[in-house]
Amino acid sequence: MRSARRPGEKRFVFAEEEPPRVGRVEWLEVAVPEVPDPQYGMYVWPCAVVLAQYVWYSRNTLRGKTILEIGAGAGLPGIVAAKCGANVTLSDSAEIPNCLDNCRLSCQINNLEDVPVIGLTWGQISPDLVLLPQIDIILGSDVFYDTEDFENILTTVFYLIRKNPHALFWTTYQERCADWSIESLLYKWNLKCVHIPLETFKADEEFLAGSNLPGSHSVHMMIITLETNIPSVT
Repeated sequence: MRSARRPGEKRFVFAEEEPPRVGRVEWLEVAVPEVPDPQYGMYVWPCAVVLAQYVWYSRNTLRGKTILEIGAGAGLPGIVAAKCGANVTLSDSAEIPNCLDNCRLSCQINNLEDVPVIGLTWGQISPDLVLLPQIDIILGSDVFYDTEDFENILTTVFYLIRKNPHALFWTTYQERCADWSIESLLYKWNLKCVHIPLETFKADEEFLAGSNLPGSHSVHMMIITLETNIPSVT
């Protein structure tokens, strides 16, 4: 039985994308809080729904993986990953405690009180960043929103991927400007990206996971990795 919906709570349902086996349909319901606040991270943006769909689509590969979500806000992709058996840490700016509190509330609503929530400010090599365990996957939805943050985001991502050379950065972004590009920064930080077509993980469908997202939208999915093998840091 579903619990009563709390004020300001949004629910998303991820269902099996392949024809279900007889008598069984695999699905997952996740609830996250949305708090009226001027901070962007307090809302569930379309990019978060698309990234969460990719996480759900990849769920059979995630059990036991160590995952860090950066700029988590409401934490939808990370919550889905945790529900799929990954060892997840949620993070947002150490300078925005309201966003960190929202992450903790998301964990509480979804009975994931053991999921750590930490403050990581992009571009800063903090003790919490240095002390993170080995990371397999980094999640980030709509982190490439403000061009002034791009360098700091990739500084943090590069540090993590160089320390964990096999790590992947799964990220979604919404095309808001024709001039939007991180290609030069990827080159600078010795990173490369592969774009993942939405139709390959059923993210081009209308009302994805019960959201208001239309079937035709400007959200894109990509995976960022190291361009070449270079010495890792400790």
